[in-house]
Amino acid sequence: SISLTKETEKTQFHSKAAMEVAEELNLKSFLKWAAELGISDSPSTCTTQSDSCLGNTLCVSNFPKAGGRGLAAVRDTKKGELILRVPKGALMTSQNLMKNDEAFSIAVKNHPSLSSTQILAVGLLNEANKGKSSRWWPYLKQFPRSYDTLADFGKFEIQALQIDDAIWAAQKASRKAEEEWNEVTQLMHELKLKPQFLALKAWLWASGSISSRTMHIPWDEAGCLCPVGDFFNYAAPEEETSNYEDQGAGKPYSLQENGTLKSETELDAAARLIDAGYEKDVSSYHFYARRNYRKGDQVLLSYGTYTNLELLQHYGFLLTENSNDKAFIPLEPDMYSLCSWDNESLYIHPDGKPSFALLSTLRFWAVPKTSRKSVVHLVYSGNRLSTESEVVAMRWLITKCRTALEVLQTTARRL
Repeated sequence: SISLTKETEKTQFHSKAAMEVAEELNLKSFLKWAAELGISDSPSTCTTQSDSCLGNTLCVSNFPKAGGRGLAAVRDTKKGELILRVPKGALMTSQNLMKNDEAFSIAVKNHPSLSSTQILAVGLLNEANKGKSSRWWPYLKQFPRSYDTLADFGKFEIQALQIDDAIWAAQKASRKAEEEWNEVTQLMHELKLKPQFLALKAWLWASGSISSRTMHIPWDEAGCLCPVGDFFNYAAPEEETSNYEDQGAGKPYSLQENGTLKSETELDAAARLIDAGYEKDVSSYHFYARRNYRKGDQVLLSYGTYTNLELLQHYGFLLTENSNDKAFIPLEPDMYSLCSWDNESLYIHPDGKPSFALLSTLRFWAVPKTSRKSVVHLVYSGNRLSTESEVVAMRWLITKCRTALEVLQTTARRL
């Protein structure tokens, strides 16, 4: 049995090594294909033909503790520097797919009720169905075989989320995916997709690809799949400064921009220079360094501001530390009449501080009913009303949080 175990381990080792070699060859082939389409990380627009679209500014690297495969800087780069350009023709869009496949274009026109996202997902499956004959085959081989978005969760995984809001979001995502799959089934049959591409599992793969990999373009709500550009791992937006409150001066608890730019135009320009977007004047998707990077650093891209639940829903991962995360706090029934905000505004931040809406509501509730009318303007200005009412409000919040944790099967103490 010892001999058999060693043989099994040896076989597994060689199998893993063979897979790694195949993946490396696929990646090399993909980067060459991308270069032929005009994708480049060169600072200069005048580039000679190369066997790889990377190497001037970026390279593919592995970051086991920070997202897995991603892009690393091969040289020092400065904030705002152009680090990658992807021509419009290299973007996988519904428009491009229909332009290059007449049968797909005709079939789609017979189903006007389908959403743009459904059309792009079916287009992706249609290309995968073609196999090696697809123009996009080198790119498709870079896609993961499955995703971990909420729509992919089974019943056991959904229940393991424990929090009602998370369970509801997962159930909703699962139902929506199945409904959308039923709606596109006829179109997929008309395209004569192979049985494996007609299955719900294939649809979850396609819709997961659209949810987690697409980037915004102005002419299609579904967005686009951007070769190489989707190798960037996620960087949470810089933590927004929150003036929790200068109790002495009575300043309101509010979210403010980190930067010092004043005008909307300046803010738009700043966002452009540290992120990514389609630039119409050059018909390319451009990626800019969000900050200064040293050689070897992982170069990251912000997808937007998300809570961990939203990251899990749309991208299939979550962050150990997420400054944008929120824990929503339900009020007592009699408190809602005092609250002028929606439920999504009632939460605590990762550091335990309550949102302005939650704090204001609790302060208003903690004041005796006979005094509320005279202090409403102070509450909405972010002022603390009295030490006594503040203690009452904070004690209620602490008790509410403790109760919420204690009813969970996995408590904070066990974690």
